[in-house]
Amino acid sequence: MDDRQIVELYFNRDEKAIEETSAKYGKACFHIANNILNDWQDSEECVNDTYMTVWKTIPPTKPECLFAYVSKIVRNLSLKKLEYKTAKKRSQFAAVPFEELDEVLPDHRINPQYDTEEIGKIISSFLRSEKEEVRNVFIRRYFYFDSIKGISKRYSFSESKVKNMLYHTRKRLKKKLKKEGVEI
Repeated sequence: MDDRQIVELYFNRDEKAIEETSAKYGKACFHIANNILNDWQDSEECVNDTYMTVWKTIPPTKPECLFAYVSKIVRNLSLKKLEYKTAKKRSQFAAVPFEELDEVLPDHRINPQYDTEEIGKIISSFLRSEKEEVRNVFIRRYFYFDSIKGISKRYSFSESKVKNMLYHTRKRLKKKLKKEGVEI
């Protein structure tokens, strides 16, 4: 079943929509959640919460790309779950991708004047200007939280090539943000 048909099921309030979403995107949702949480049960819970959130938000929302919509929801729910679980203790596993971006993105505690949406637009524009393989590696690491090893296997690159690509992409992104007036 294609995305348009699944969205129509949601609009018709047909519970088969959840089954179809699960069949088509369940594995990918679990992969995203588990990359963030590194816990099977919590990941399953986030995936199930994702289906409920999609059910509650379609309608009125009519996503153009159902996978992007669903993956964004599972990612955000997983990050909230991770924040809750690590409120008292820091998880080294989850902190790594964010630590890599510390030198590139402004700290809102220090510079609260920067609009996250505007920074997101700059980053999106920057990524669109990058080669496809560079953009894919960046997104796999910082949106889907894939490990360096996982990315290297996915694209048949060495781990050092992936690290190198990420390092140089972060440097170019930092330069772009500075050019746009965003102070780090």
